[in-house]
Amino acid sequence: MKQLPVHELRAHCQAQPTLLLDVREAWEVALAALRIDGSENKHIPMSHIPERQGELDPSQPIVCICHHGVRSLQVVAFLERQGFESVYNLAGGIDAWSAQIDPSIPRY
Repeated sequence: MKQLPVHELRAHCQAQPTLLLDVREAWEVALAALRIDGSENKHIPMSHIPERQGELDPSQPIVCICHHGVRSLQVVAFLERQGFESVYNLAGGIDAWSAQIDPSIPRY
């Protein structure tokens, strides 16, 4: 399972078209959304991934994001079992991004 440290996310998104797959609940995304130039954002709560995985392109690099990196890690494992090869977990989640990279994003 591939982990992507927060300090590598921006460069990863600029190097190749990347989907940031936010698997948090809607209220969490509304509170602390992550946007990075060079990436596409998609919000699918973790509980909806199995029924909505058809919306994802298995050939596109995907970085899964949640609050602390636990739910997104589970989504990465699920997508890998479905045949997705270029899928990463944002280590530490949005909380680590806020603490280490962009303090303007609220921590909760």
